[in-house]
Amino acid sequence: MQSIGVIGGGAWGTALGQVARSGGAEVLLWAREAEVVEGINARHENAAFLPGVPLDAGLRATARLADIGACDMALLVAPAQFLRRVAAELRPHWNPSKPVVVCAKGFEVGTGQLMTEVAAETLPGVPLAVLSGPTFAAEVARGLPTAITLACADAGLGKRLVERLGRPTFRPYLSADLVGAEVGGAVKNVLAIACGVVQGRGLGDNARAALITRGMAEIARLSSAPVSYTHLTLPTNREV
Repeated sequence: MQSIGVIGGGAWGTALGQVARSGGAEVLLWAREAEVVEGINARHENAAFLPGVPLDAGLRATARLADIGACDMALLVAPAQFLRRVAAELRPHWNPSKPVVVCAKGFEVGTGQLMTEVAAETLPGVPLAVLSGPTFAAEVARGLPTAITLACADAGLGKRLVERLGRPTFRPYLSADLVGAEVGGAVKNVLAIACGVVQGRGLGDNARAALITRGMAEIARLSSAPVSYTHLTLPTNREV
């Protein structure tokens, strides 16, 4: 996995491309916005989505999704509600033996599906993993210390992905619980909004601590709820 394709030219996709470059990989980033492609290639910056962060000169960008097909693996960083369309566009160009790491957080509106379900439908047979965690793209791009979860049902593939993406300041922790990683990554944003409401109304640190504690318990119950996934063999939380 010497070459990595990053699908999505927003702040998070650019930050992950920066991390991958710092690990010595050849990185090609796809973006729809012509100004993003031009800025990365000509000035080594993404002024639209990650202003003020200088990018590695070896990070390259393209407006042709077909170019990503030549990479050894891909990070799928398209926003959740556009992931199905982007994955469908990628399908004709992607070898199904090569892994795709889903880096988008959320549930698909209309179907309620997790992002791995959407990816499995649009990229059948492709080995899938999930990268999820509480991160700020600008801090990741600047090389500040970050811990994140990489979940993969195939332990061997997961270990290789952790080794490929991990850096001294970017630590992926390997998990077999894809559902927990995806649910936690999405629902914690609801908890974050609620914490903002508590702070904005001046309800105090006790209220915020209670909200975080009970919110984490609710997230754990939700991620452990019975589910039926036909595309992946997933252990339950009790088996991890």
